[in-house]
Amino acid sequence: NSFSFLVHCRALIFPLLIREGKPTPFFTFVLALLFCVYNGYLQGRSLSNYAKYPSGWLKDPRFITGLIGWLIGMAINIHSDHILRNLRKPGETGYKIPRGGMFEYVSGANFFGEILEWFGFALACCTIESLAFALCTLFILGSRAKQHHQ
Repeated sequence: NSFSFLVHCRALIFPLLIREGKPTPFFTFVLALLFCVYNGYLQGRSLSNYAKYPSGWLKDPRFITGLIGWLIGMAINIHSDHILRNLRKPGETGYKIPRGGMFEYVSGANFFGEILEWFGFALACCTIESLAFALCTLFILGSRAKQHHQ
């Protein structure tokens, strides 16, 4: 499905845009790639083979609200990733606190955006599989956001 495909393509493209930094271990990269591909497959299969929607689903408030949440979450995530990529000038090292965008309201704006994306997706799709992934995203990225905040 296009939601899942777009989100996962962005997840695969973002690492290529990052300037120099700590290298990602190859095993971690492979696991992340396999996870994204498998989750995309599961979400797509669930929506294409098992989910049943009434004829007016695209006008249903759940779908519209979920789509808006997904779009806002993606915009927050992309903008936050842009801020993080440009945090340091070339050759500069050391820790810097990100400023601007949603970082003015939450320390893990990139995580918040992605969590919002997946809950919007889950609401738009109304499937157990999409809700399960949204909850997994909340727990995994929520714990990472807490670590980054500290």
